[in-house]
Amino acid sequence: MPELKTKLVFVSMSDKANGAESILLMGAHASNSPLIFLKKSIQGGLKIPDGVDSKYVTDKSMLIGFIGLLKLLKPYKSGYIIISSHPYLNAYLGFLKRMGFIKSRLIVRECTSVFIRYKGLKKWSYQVAYRLGYPAANLVVCQTNMMRDIFLKNAPFVDGQKVIVQKNPVDVDQNVRKADLPLDDADAGTNYICAAGRLIPEKGFYNLISAFREIESHFPDLKLLIFGEGPEKNSLEKLIKTCGLQHRVILKGWTDNPMPYFKHAKVCVVSSLKEGFPNVLLQMMSLNPVVVCTKCAGGIEDIPGIFKADVNNVDALLLAISKALKSNTDNKKLIGHYIENRTPEIFVNSILKALV
Repeated sequence: MPELKTKLVFVSMSDKANGAESILLMGAHASNSPLIFLKKSIQGGLKIPDGVDSKYVTDKSMLIGFIGLLKLLKPYKSGYIIISSHPYLNAYLGFLKRMGFIKSRLIVRECTSVFIRYKGLKKWSYQVAYRLGYPAANLVVCQTNMMRDIFLKNAPFVDGQKVIVQKNPVDVDQNVRKADLPLDDADAGTNYICAAGRLIPEKGFYNLISAFREIESHFPDLKLLIFGEGPEKNSLEKLIKTCGLQHRVILKGWTDNPMPYFKHAKVCVVSSLKEGFPNVLLQMMSLNPVVVCTKCAGGIEDIPGIFKADVNNVDALLLAISKALKSNTDNKKLIGHYIENRTPEIFVNSILKALV
């Protein structure tokens, strides 16, 4: 990417290897810009490429991260464009801008639709945060038209002209390089379908395991591998045991490189119930032409070449996976065309152009 005249700095809640954090890392790497993390993860952190100027506020609590961020932001208080991607962090930076501590321009990216994802006190806390900070943002980046519509409905105090839609990036070249590494010895030669994400209810892994229970008898050599860690691990293990699938459904835990598994899977599956937009879907599509995804976010219905299923519907997910396993259609060109203009460089340049 050519050297930018504009100076950028990216700010992330943590270095966890989640979608929002990965996108900020891609942007920082593509634009040769510094990246500040409020909190360093004990495990499961992003692998920071050589050349990325990464800074950490703390490895303690997130509260310390928010407080300590003030010191690390001092060199970037003016003359920069600050880019962040978490509602609380976005609101905090916006509030600092309203108070005059930050004079740099601020771009905030919506990582999820909090107004439909959360309820009760959690939703109220987000509403307060948005009210306090978001009016100061110079640009709000949504992942889909649906997300933008939901945002504008729930945040009418933000100028709609500042709210744009920009598709998530995917670094295909990097994914391909990482996918060339071998599978673990224990998995080499295994027939499997693959899923990945935090072990939380929103990812729909309960539905995926239930669907696999119906599939496995027709494909006796097939396994289901699920990558990720999270609070639902014990509950998922109980479900696997109840279904008698202890040797067929494997919770693989966290890995810093699931790409070889995406590449060699018979089918890659995104079973989510709600997403802003599942970044893992783009990773899977960049490596494997056989992908199943629930209609968990705006825009998925229009993606060519993938198998789609209704949200929170085990039968629909079962049907889509079964069709994918039996399909002889090569959708590689369709999928390749869809993701070809989603490079990190295009992502950064597009949002900067919208800011002008």
